[in-house]
Amino acid sequence: MNPLDFIEQHKEELLTTYQELHCLAEPSWQEKKTSAYIAQKLQTAGFSVKRFNDHYGIIAEIQGTSGQVVALRADMDALVQEVNGVVRPNHSCGHDAHSTMVLYTALALASIDLKPKYTLRFIFQPAEEKGEGALKMMEDGALDNVSLLFGTHVRPVSELPYRKASPVIIHGSAGTIRGNIKGRQAHAARPNEGINVIEAAALLVQNLKEIDLQTDVPYSIKMTQLTTESEATNVIPETAHFALDVRAKSNEVMSLLDQRTKAAMELAAEQTGAAFTWSMEEFVPAAVKNERAMKMAEKAIEEVLGEENIVPVCISQGAEDFHFYTAKNPGLAATMIGLGCGLTPGLHHPEMKFNLDALIYGTKILTQTLLTVLQET
Repeated sequence: MNPLDFIEQHKEELLTTYQELHCLAEPSWQEKKTSAYIAQKLQTAGFSVKRFNDHYGIIAEIQGTSGQVVALRADMDALVQEVNGVVRPNHSCGHDAHSTMVLYTALALASIDLKPKYTLRFIFQPAEEKGEGALKMMEDGALDNVSLLFGTHVRPVSELPYRKASPVIIHGSAGTIRGNIKGRQAHAARPNEGINVIEAAALLVQNLKEIDLQTDVPYSIKMTQLTTESEATNVIPETAHFALDVRAKSNEVMSLLDQRTKAAMELAAEQTGAAFTWSMEEFVPAAVKNERAMKMAEKAIEEVLGEENIVPVCISQGAEDFHFYTAKNPGLAATMIGLGCGLTPGLHHPEMKFNLDALIYGTKILTQTLLTVLQET
């Protein structure tokens, strides 16, 4: 049986799997039920499944005749967000869709008598939303001997229309700087006796606005949180806590922006006498285009959807920890396939929805991508 025919014949089962994963919805590092569900499906199909003691990631393989490995990665975790007044895990980023498509790609390829030259590795990764899961999977050998890596992500209609697909998503780099400001408490009637941390934060905001990197590459930095410990309105507070959202469309610009941000904080400290401490958290690098991987993905999209439905590049305002795989392994050929699926009103919106037919043609694209790799001479 042709693997694409397998997908067509099992599409109702595939859609049921998606619905069941959607209902499981577990946050980063807590994907216990999701992981068990996927592992059971793989084991039933005859896969030997590797699992881990300290996280819920999964690796499954179809063994090849050479030592080289081609990998396909899915993320499993859900966001924790307010939905109709209740804070709970919610699959508003599409990771349930990604897991479903990668799972059924594995099942489709396992359904035929396949003796590939490359080992085909299927990676189910935890904790993408925290920007930590890819690093952990690499630490545990997910990229050992991998020369080609593919991923996929459902895209909002503003980026890709329904039944369109792109061989590459250009995500930017992003990070959160969390910091503390230490001043000196004083009565509000005697401000000269204190060091006002709110004024120090205000100067930091102004310093950040004056950053000019003189580049055409888009970037941004803005304060998104500011809190103090004091509840009194007539006291200059001693301590403040802040968060900065930092973004750039290239890793080089992100590095420069990080340097200038640190300089802005040091200047605010000098201007006010307050002490600043900070650290970068939830950092993810920007995407780097790889022509070899893109060419294979593009050929697969053409086979499944037709040449007229290829969008050469998908530009995203978001970020993805998939790009740690290439940032930490510069020689790796990798790309993330963008899947147009009629997604509205947007990723991370609590009421995000998309056309479930995209799961069928998305799985076919991933399957055809791996078949394309195996046909490579």
